[in-house]
Amino acid sequence: MSDAGAAADPDLLGGLALAEYAPGEAAVLSDAERWPTLDPAGAARLARWRTHPDAPQWTHATGDRLTAEQAERVRHPLPLDGWIAEHLDAARRTLRYRGMRAHAVLDDFPTIARRDLVDDLAAFVPLDADLSRMLHGTSSGSTGAALLIPDDVEEVARGFHLLVALAASAGVPIVAEGERMAVANLVFQRQAFTYVSVVSSFAQRAMSRLNLHPSAWPGPDARERFLADADPQILSGHPTSLAELLDAGLDAVLHPRVVFSGAMALSGPLRARIEAAFDCPVFDVYGLHETRPIAVRVDDGPFRVLDRRVHVEVLDPHRDVAVPEGEMGEIVVTAGENPLLPLVRYRTGDHGRLVTLDDGAIGIADLEGRENTRFRAADGALVPCVELTQQLQAHGAEGWSVHQGPDGRVLAVIAGGDEAGARAALAALLGEPVELRRVARVIDLGEGKPRRYRSCVPD
Repeated sequence: MSDAGAAADPDLLGGLALAEYAPGEAAVLSDAERWPTLDPAGAARLARWRTHPDAPQWTHATGDRLTAEQAERVRHPLPLDGWIAEHLDAARRTLRYRGMRAHAVLDDFPTIARRDLVDDLAAFVPLDADLSRMLHGTSSGSTGAALLIPDDVEEVARGFHLLVALAASAGVPIVAEGERMAVANLVFQRQAFTYVSVVSSFAQRAMSRLNLHPSAWPGPDARERFLADADPQILSGHPTSLAELLDAGLDAVLHPRVVFSGAMALSGPLRARIEAAFDCPVFDVYGLHETRPIAVRVDDGPFRVLDRRVHVEVLDPHRDVAVPEGEMGEIVVTAGENPLLPLVRYRTGDHGRLVTLDDGAIGIADLEGRENTRFRAADGALVPCVELTQQLQAHGAEGWSVHQGPDGRVLAVIAGGDEAGARAALAALLGEPVELRRVARVIDLGEGKPRRYRSCVPD
C-alpha cells in the first residue's frame, strides 16, 4: 500500500503539479501496519532518513507489511516443480478463464494483451485470491494505457532477494552492512513517487526510491551529501537515471556492489561506462510490471530467461503461432510469481528472437523493447531497427531517438558518441543522408522512457 508524505511546492512546477503526487492524498496506514515486525533499530533508521537534513522531498510512505513468517518465506524463491499446472489451475479460477476445461494445457489458452487488462483487470484476479495481501502499483506503459496492478506483498518483497541472488551469481555477496542503505531505486523526472522504507527480511536495513531531478532536493549540494551518507549497496534504475549519476559526478561518492538497469534498453557503451565508474557488475534486466523480471544479461549477448516462474514464447505478432526458433517475433510470457495476477500467454508488445544458449538455457536475442520498427531504405528495402542499434552502439552512442517521417526523411538524436561516425553509418545503412545531432547526456533525449525508434513510412 502506498500512501503520501511530503511533496514539492506546486508553484515550482509551473502549473504542472499532478494530484497523485500531492501529500496526504492516501495516508491510510500507521508505521506499525506498514512494518509489523519493526524493532527499535529499524524505527531509528526510518526516523533518521525521514528527517535527514539533506533528504529529498519524500512524497509517499510505504512499507512491506510482512509478518515474521512472511519475512522468512520471501528470502527463498518459489519452488518450480509443477508450477505451470498449478498456475493454470489458478487462472481457471478467474472470470476470464472460467470456461476453460480442467485438462486444458498452456497451448489451449488464447493470448492476451495489455488492452485486455485495461478493459477488465478484475477478470484476471482469482476469485479465491487473498486480497488482504494486496498492494497496488501503477504501470503507465509505453502506449498510454495506464494500469493499476494488484501486487502481492510477498511477491514484491521477494523481488529484493532476487537482486541479492543475481548479485551472488556474479560473486558479489550482499549482506547487512552497518547503516548503509540496502538498495536505492533511482528515477529522474520532474515529479515522481519517492519514499524511504526498511526491508523487514533484510535485518530491517533502509531502502529508498529517489528522484535525482534537482527540483526534488532542498539545496544544490544536498543530493550529493545524501547519497554519500546512504551509499546504497545496490543501485537500480533506468538508463536515464543511471547516466545522471555519472554526468553529475555522483559516482565519486557512491560505492555500489552491484547495479541493476531496467525499464528501457541499456546501450553497450553506457553499460561499459557504468562498469568503469563503479567497478562492479551491471545487470540489464528485462521485464514488465505485469510479468515481473523475465530475463537478464551482463554483456552484449542475449538475455538469459530467469530460473523462476516465467515461461517465454515467441509468437507471430498477428496469430497464436510460434515462429521458428531464431526468428523474430513477439515475446509472450506466462508469469506465475504474482498470485493476484496469474497471467497466461501475455503478449508483451516486445520483440526478439528465442535462442538456446551454450549451456542449454533459454535466451532472448535482439530484444528491442516495444518496437519491432523497420525503416525504409532509399532502395525500398526494409531495415530492422536492431541494425541501427548495432551501428549506433559501435559509434559509442549511450542513448538515441530515430524518427522516419512519411516522406522517408530520417531524423536522429544521439546522446554521446561519435556524431560524424554515427551519421555516416546510418546514411550507409539506409542509402541516403540522415539528419543527426548529438546531445551531451541521455536525459537530454527526454525524461521518462523516450521512444528509441519511430517510423511513419508504410511497412
